[in-house]
Amino acid sequence: MTDQPANQRDQHVESEILADYLEKPLQDNRTYKVIKLQNELEALIIHDPDTDKASAALDNAAGSFSDDADLPGMAHAVEHLLFMGTKKYPKENEYSQYLAERSGYSNAFTASTSTNYFFELAATSESEEDTTQVNGVQRDDRETSPLYGALDRFAQFFIEPLFLEETLDRELRAVDSENKKNLQSDTWRLIQLSKFLSNPEHPFSHFSTGNLQCLRDDPIARGVNIREEFMKFHSQQYSANRMKLVVLGRESLDTLQLWVEELFKDVVNKKLPPNRWDGLPWATPQQLQKLVFAKPVMDKKSLKITFPFVDEEKLLDKQPGRYLSHLIGHEGPGSILAYTKAKGWVNSLSAGSLNVCAGSPGVFTISISLTDEGMAHYREITEICFQYLSILHETPPQEWIFNEIKDMAEVDFRFKQKGSASRATSGLAQTMQEHIDRNRLLNGESVPRRFDGKVIGESTGWLKADNVHLTVITQDDPPGEIRREKWYGTEFSEQYIPRDLLDSLRQAEKMPAGQRIPQLHLPKKNEFIPERLSVHKKDVKEPAKAPRLIRHEPNVRLWYKKDDQFWVPKANVQIALRNPLCGANQQSFVLTAVIEALIEDALAEYAYDADLAGLAYSFQGGYTGLNVAVSGYNDKMSVLLEKVLATLRDLEIKQDRFNIVKERMTRSFKNVQYAPPYQQVAQYTRFLGTERAFVYDQLLPELESATVENVRSFHALLVSQFHIEMLVQGNVDREEALIMADTVSKVLDPRPLLTPQWPIRRSVELPKNSHYVYQRQLKDEQNVNHCIEYMLQVGHAADRESRARLLVFTQMTEEPAFDQLRTKEQLGYIVFSGLGSNVCTDVFHVLIQSERDCEYLEQRIDSFLAGFKDELHNMTDKKFEEHKRSVINKRLEKLKNLNQECTRFWTHITSEFLHFDAVDDDVAHIRKLKKQDLIEFYDTFIDPRSQSRSKLSLHLLAKSTPEDLAKEIDPSTQKAQLLELATRFFTESGIEVNEVELKSTLEEVNLQSATVADDIALAMAKYVQLSMGVQGEEQLGVLKEQVKPALAQVLPTLGIVVQKAVEEDADAKEVVKGQKKAEVIKDVHEWKARMGLSSGAAPVRDLSEFEDFGARL
Repeated sequence: MTDQPANQRDQHVESEILADYLEKPLQDNRTYKVIKLQNELEALIIHDPDTDKASAALDNAAGSFSDDADLPGMAHAVEHLLFMGTKKYPKENEYSQYLAERSGYSNAFTASTSTNYFFELAATSESEEDTTQVNGVQRDDRETSPLYGALDRFAQFFIEPLFLEETLDRELRAVDSENKKNLQSDTWRLIQLSKFLSNPEHPFSHFSTGNLQCLRDDPIARGVNIREEFMKFHSQQYSANRMKLVVLGRESLDTLQLWVEELFKDVVNKKLPPNRWDGLPWATPQQLQKLVFAKPVMDKKSLKITFPFVDEEKLLDKQPGRYLSHLIGHEGPGSILAYTKAKGWVNSLSAGSLNVCAGSPGVFTISISLTDEGMAHYREITEICFQYLSILHETPPQEWIFNEIKDMAEVDFRFKQKGSASRATSGLAQTMQEHIDRNRLLNGESVPRRFDGKVIGESTGWLKADNVHLTVITQDDPPGEIRREKWYGTEFSEQYIPRDLLDSLRQAEKMPAGQRIPQLHLPKKNEFIPERLSVHKKDVKEPAKAPRLIRHEPNVRLWYKKDDQFWVPKANVQIALRNPLCGANQQSFVLTAVIEALIEDALAEYAYDADLAGLAYSFQGGYTGLNVAVSGYNDKMSVLLEKVLATLRDLEIKQDRFNIVKERMTRSFKNVQYAPPYQQVAQYTRFLGTERAFVYDQLLPELESATVENVRSFHALLVSQFHIEMLVQGNVDREEALIMADTVSKVLDPRPLLTPQWPIRRSVELPKNSHYVYQRQLKDEQNVNHCIEYMLQVGHAADRESRARLLVFTQMTEEPAFDQLRTKEQLGYIVFSGLGSNVCTDVFHVLIQSERDCEYLEQRIDSFLAGFKDELHNMTDKKFEEHKRSVINKRLEKLKNLNQECTRFWTHITSEFLHFDAVDDDVAHIRKLKKQDLIEFYDTFIDPRSQSRSKLSLHLLAKSTPEDLAKEIDPSTQKAQLLELATRFFTESGIEVNEVELKSTLEEVNLQSATVADDIALAMAKYVQLSMGVQGEEQLGVLKEQVKPALAQVLPTLGIVVQKAVEEDADAKEVVKGQKKAEVIKDVHEWKARMGLSSGAAPVRDLSEFEDFGARL
């Protein structure tokens, strides 16, 4: 500890060193140490001398499986509440504000058996260029290190959180909003259905997210002090001996260890035992051999085959589930997918195992996406899967297959590159909860070590018909008695697997080789496994910031950059095949998309082995042409590239495959319109903001009318003419890059598309002092969330002076906007603000998804922006400079890996600005900014009272409200659901229910009454009074008030309209005065015709400055 001041060394408390060396990738220059503090908190500390981001994460081994049965979602609620102030730092947004001012952010998530908290921020208090050293040692003083201050605030969550009373309701509303965001998500709905149908004694069956009903209203009605319950959960489930901490920074290991010991030593060690569920299965025989039909929100057809599986908790070195999923989920010749896809039944298939919790069996799932025809043959598809399983039951585990998996995993780990700091810390904190040798924390989960045929064989034994659970997912009404899952309302039916089907599966799993489908067999050796893994390393002073143009001809441009900083045997090839035909109109755009899908369909079997071997391709159509990409290990890259190009050129368009692709695409196009509202925003902003763009409801009719003849004719025309622009980057020398360009040119052999024929990329330019609103009603009848995208145009993307101001302004407002609009006003869970770009135009935008209507949301955004004027004027010069420094740190953040560098280069190339030095330009302009510059920027572009700002608002309007639902549900159904609700409410409250008497009491209620909530509350209170013998009007009134909070939340879900006054602050109702009145866009084509267009995208520097036709680089 020679680099530490004496006062720091004096505070040192010795920790146990668990590991001072970790197995790591070849190019990993980090150093690691694992320690255990005296309070048994275990910490991994990481010194990264080059990082510009510091991070920390803490994983506490208690998650949703530790919820009390009568408070589902408790762990998730506690995760939210910990952020709301601590004894040392009582200000509720102190932590988030501290991080935001230092180019940082934080997040957390609640998993089944742990809760994970993490943050990331600038590694130093100065921008990268200004970092200073003292006597050659990087400064790491507590007063100047952003990481120390963040760790101090972070540690307090686990020492003395306040659970402030005034924040409780707001954060529970945030949890509720998060849950409502997921109510129409099939992913969440189907997961919860599988939980609902599992062993009710297992915590897997719980509802883990929580909502206002189960976390606030029901408990309060039962007389529970919910704040005390949350504090009790923290007290009983959070303990130092359950915590795994990871800290990554520039500081030395000694310094980081000192800080961890100092700041986390006061986390109390309650010596809690590990949470385990030994011998408790998530599925008992009562839950197995079942067939479930589930109805999704989106139009999807799929089959899920699920088995209980071996607990792999202590099998990380053998990973039997990985071996089995490799074979069952294979996509090459001999696989389940290859055979069923050839029959036109299946689109995709995946398989994998998952640990459920410590001591409990795991789960193995085969997920199959079906075609329309496949849905009619789901029984046969299930039997085919079991025939393949018979191969695995009959054939001893193959060591060569295991070794192929192991060898590829070792190669991937050896050449693994860095990612984001917070992703590393968060993931490693979770990994530390596993039974992994501390020297293998970096690769213990990813690299299997030891082939054990016996373990694989025993694991295969779990995959039998007697253990199976089948789920068929389709929008067809479920057969038999239709039920609804409690929390999401998913419609389903459940029955035992028919005897004839179960007998067929039992027969199939034991089928001898001579009777099996001959097309099913184990895969052959993977010829794409890389063999040439040498790296052509050449020392350079500093990495080049731009590729060089090494071939520049009328129809071919080749950009090239030899890797000079990451040193891995990988490369990226990006190819833009320009052809304005792709985006000429809706029909051509759709036909391009069909060709894209057909190419992926044709290459699926061939490319699968390449993908397993770390070599992948992508093919994408767009408005200006096609984009082909190949990335991964460079050894056999040229082989895959040539195959992809030849497939594009010679694509055989068969009627049967066209029909299947068209069916899948039609379903996908329709489903886009049922995605969460905030995910639909992008298509409309592009539609409104660019000269030519389309939305899915314009494209769907074109897809439905497409024929195989249309596609064949269009394909011939499309591939006949291109301009080729390429980027080759990575572990490839100059000659190889030139050969690749020759390959592209020779294989495709297109007619030239000269520059004058290129489409010009332009944005719609709003006039000054304008305010336009575009409204679209959402398709999903059950969605209750609106969404607003509030956009202010501020300048051309090539104007770096304007962009610099916008960058600083978004830094200033991001945290305050989130704090005001989400945390304080609770407008919705999805709240985002920042910089956006639409081809050639930069915008400041705010996005909110909320149950509140868009006009109200727009007022609240206006109010926030209007109120920011005073904050900006009152901002100190010191605070202003801190904001500038934070933006500079973000812009100067180092590229972490080859793919990030490729993405940056390719974005600059395809944007046509070729602004490779944009980062340096931005930083130079930001450094010169004065506060007055931002005041002028605000007054011109942002202030709602400005006469020169240009505003466009997108309003996505929900169809459903409680009133709408009320019209759809008949009174008898409402009464039945109300009786079910009241029965559950009383049962959970410990009150015995006489259903006949309760039904009689509720029958008197008029559900159409304006006072329905009061009437139901009174009826329920009277029932309690009679059943418990409570006397007196005063007691009746008390009982009524206890019931009302729960009713306010749940009655709308029954379609019962609750008439209530909305309580809002007076300020919330005010409209900012002096604004331009909004003009509603009725006809987008007519509106665009009246708008101007920006100047087109064009290079900021002459191409000749990048040309390099000389010798080897």
